[in-house]
Amino acid sequence: MVVEEGLEYGPAKRRALKQLGLPQRTAPPDNDVVEDAVREHIALFCADTQPAELRALRRLALHWMERLERFRPHLGGAVWHGTATRLSDIYLQLFCEDEKSAEIALIDLGVAYEPRTVTGLHQQPVEALSFHAPSRELGETIGVHLLVYDLDDLRGALLRDGKGRRPRGDLAAVRQLLADEAET
Repeated sequence: MVVEEGLEYGPAKRRALKQLGLPQRTAPPDNDVVEDAVREHIALFCADTQPAELRALRRLALHWMERLERFRPHLGGAVWHGTATRLSDIYLQLFCEDEKSAEIALIDLGVAYEPRTVTGLHQQPVEALSFHAPSRELGETIGVHLLVYDLDDLRGALLRDGKGRRPRGDLAAVRQLLADEAET
């Protein structure tokens, strides 16, 4: 469901429990287990297409990160971790001195967006600005979600995950990912 339908881990786990006829209170596997299964599925069934799709998504993310550079953008989610396919959305975390400034920047860029509240860092509610951006490489539009945080949240956002990895990358890190991919 994550690879073939573009579902995020949470909704995919809930649907899997329902399809298996398990009670809603059944503990689903943690995200590390799901990510390992996604990587295995991609290696078996999508190895010929996924790398190019991931590269296109990372380029589109980089484009938006450069446009929003003043908000210290960080790429997270499947596009950062390398498990994204053309069905995956892009998640950028912005760290702003004034949280409304990101919204004003989108208005100035002429971007039609939808504001909403989602669960963010440390399971706290955060404002998200969502829109669709065209990807010439993929020939379709991709969902882009800007999670808007206070500048003070940046320090806590850089903590490593359970596998010791950086859970998100800044502009320089995304450029390096793309440069490394170009060499292989």
